[in-house]
Amino acid sequence: MNKTKPILKEKSSEKVGKFLTKNNLHKKDFAEMIGVTLSYVYNLIDETIPFSTRGTTLERIATVMEIEPEEFEEYKIPQEPVLIDENIEYIKDVLKEKKMSIVNFLKSFPRKKRIDLVDMLRGTLPVPIDYKELEMIGQVLELNKEEVYNIWEKRLRQVLETNGMNIYANAALVNSMFECAKKSLHI
Repeated sequence: MNKTKPILKEKSSEKVGKFLTKNNLHKKDFAEMIGVTLSYVYNLIDETIPFSTRGTTLERIATVMEIEPEEFEEYKIPQEPVLIDENIEYIKDVLKEKKMSIVNFLKSFPRKKRIDLVDMLRGTLPVPIDYKELEMIGQVLELNKEEVYNIWEKRLRQVLETNGMNIYANAALVNSMFECAKKSLHI
């Protein structure tokens, strides 16, 4: 009879600890990226406290580690549907294309912006509507002006529609506004 060894699942705390070591990521930076305190990260890794079961925290950890949250046994799949934003998917595709890790991407931004970017990448925050913020993302990803502008225009169209504007009935106004924006940005 062929007996196989049982597969031992790696503890979530060990998985995070190994990730931090492998990526030479300080616990303080990791804490800021996932929106928790430094002591919480220490306690999580040292198993002083049980590993988080909070969906938001687990999704943020998974996003930074570039894994699926389901890889943590503590994660419970949320019941509400996840909305897929084509702008965010585009940014993720560019990251993959440039072989840039999420950690290196996040380190390119001021500390206070990192958690918003993590939430954007995990799909709970939309792409920023502020053009200067999008420009910063574009610079890190080495996108040209037209690519940044296209993301911004799609996002602004989303905002207008979501807030009740019929962009088709107001096509002349909307198109005029975007033409004016292109001239202002020299695109």
